Amino acid sequence: MTFREHMAMAKRAFSWQLRYERKYTLYLIVHTLLTAGKSYIPLYFAAEIIDTLVAGEPWQTVAMYVVLTVGLTFLVNAVADWIAPRMNAELNRTYHLENWRYSEKAMDMAYESIEDREVEILRERTRQESQVGYNRFYLHRTTSAVISTVTQIVLSIAMTLSFFFNPAVAPWIKLTFALLLAVNVTMEIICTARSQKLTNAFWDSFIYVNIFEEKYNGYINNYTTGKDLRLYDMGDGIIENFEANDRDVYTRGRKLGKGLVRENWAMVVMSEVLKFVTNFLLVAAALSGAVSVGSISKYVSSIVKMLTAVSKLVKDTQLAFNNHEYLARYFAYFDIPNNMYQGTLTVEKRDDVEYDVEFRDVSFKYPGSDTYALRHVSLKFKVGEKLAVVGLNGSGKTTFIKLLCRLYDPTEGVILLNGVDIRKYDYKEYMSIFSVVFQDFRLFAFSLGQNVAASTDYDPERVKMCLEKAGLEERLDAMPKGLETCLYRDFDPEGVEISGGEAQKVALARALYKNAPFIILDEPTAALDPVAEYEIYSRFNRIVGERTTVYISHRLASCRFCDNILVFDAGQIVQQGSHEALIGDESGRYHALWHAQAQYYV
Repeated sequence: MTFREHMAMAKRAFSWQLRYERKYTLYLIVHTLLTAGKSYIPLYFAAEIIDTLVAGEPWQTVAMYVVLTVGLTFLVNAVADWIAPRMNAELNRTYHLENWRYSEKAMDMAYESIEDREVEILRERTRQESQVGYNRFYLHRTTSAVISTVTQIVLSIAMTLSFFFNPAVAPWIKLTFALLLAVNVTMEIICTARSQKLTNAFWDSFIYVNIFEEKYNGYINNYTTGKDLRLYDMGDGIIENFEANDRDVYTRGRKLGKGLVRENWAMVVMSEVLKFVTNFLLVAAALSGAVSVGSISKYVSSIVKMLTAVSKLVKDTQLAFNNHEYLARYFAYFDIPNNMYQGTLTVEKRDDVEYDVEFRDVSFKYPGSDTYALRHVSLKFKVGEKLAVVGLNGSGKTTFIKLLCRLYDPTEGVILLNGVDIRKYDYKEYMSIFSVVFQDFRLFAFSLGQNVAASTDYDPERVKMCLEKAGLEERLDAMPKGLETCLYRDFDPEGVEISGGEAQKVALARALYKNAPFIILDEPTAALDPVAEYEIYSRFNRIVGERTTVYISHRLASCRFCDNILVFDAGQIVQQGSHEALIGDESGRYHALWHAQAQYYV
């Protein structure tokens, strides 16, 4: 980064800090100022007390300085102690809100970003870097460090100005102090740059290792994977992987430690030399009568503090600039745009629920891929129709639904709703007309009622009706707290475990509760046998009424009661028609699929 880029990043980072952590930042600034300045109170008055005693002034003057020393120190400590717990409370709140900020960003992203592996790695990397103290959380340290060192430098200069402007002090003594300061700053710049380069290389080499271990921890701590780990005795293999990683971390950590010692030893030596020379020069000045006895301790401490603070300011500035690389990644994640055109048109609320959907020469390939997942798909259907989408795995069925629901926009072509490009509709309003049960649907460890309603607030009677229609009334009657019974035990030790088939029925009830004009089932019963799948589809077909229903499957259980069947193969619609028409085409793909599976439906 150039210096201008560093300044721009620092400005943005501090603005972000004030935007999200205003109260904490103000507490931090005031607390740091008090903490950095309080040590100068006894330092100043100690010199005055000594000089007063040496001069033989009245005891009242000495007492006044003692009272001021104790009183001001007490006042500063009292204010700092009052601020500290409030500042810590705000800091804890900041950590909590930071985790939620990642969640908010994920919810605001376009779906294609959620599925993007590079985005996932960027998110995991920024979170890992936060956990080891970099990116935005390093700003806390930077803010405190800069304010502290600048305060110390200003106060030290204020307390030593009389020394440098004292004509009785030899010029060579003043020049020596200036040279020492210059040497100290130069060495600090060089040593800090080298040390930080080693540290950066160390942490950069562990980004993927940390992500790998976090995923493995997820497997180990998740009770759903615990069964497989035990039944297949997978523990030893996981432990071996962890041990190999730990050995690698340990080896690299030792190498880093040796490198840091090698780079920093000169600064340690220089620091001690500075202290010795400072004391020597000031004692020499005192012996020559240039400074008073009481001023010796004040000047020694102030000059040493100033040299230390300047050195630390240089180091902290370098570390802050180094952190800008981490901040750039952090902001890069939160700057990921949602490129889905949001639209402004209202989706027409029709009493007759007459909606026409048209795919007009639609082609699509996933971001980063050169292969088309769909090619030249064209079709029309109306609300109220029962549409089956069939084909082998990977034929483009789920991609077709993702485009219909606007999780993605077509690469080529256009999708129309009532003759209008769906991109022109308000995005959230358009999404509201679809109820979808995907193959990898997810239930949450919330109450049964909240899972069905997809909300913390719900209509109990409506939820029960949907559960009954989905065939879960008997299981509901057996639940200890009815609709308030939590699913699973992630949060509630009295939560209930439900079977895969019961989970599918809850997901179907959720689709019914939304009461959208389009209902889509994207192979949610793929884990069931064909007969059980047919029974669920038959039940669902009876209860959806006049709403459009799209059944997606690589099996054909849902096809016989559908008005229209789309047969996908290699991303294209290769056949379209009713079950009777397609089964009669002996050369067609559907005929082959049906007879390959017919034994399961007899």
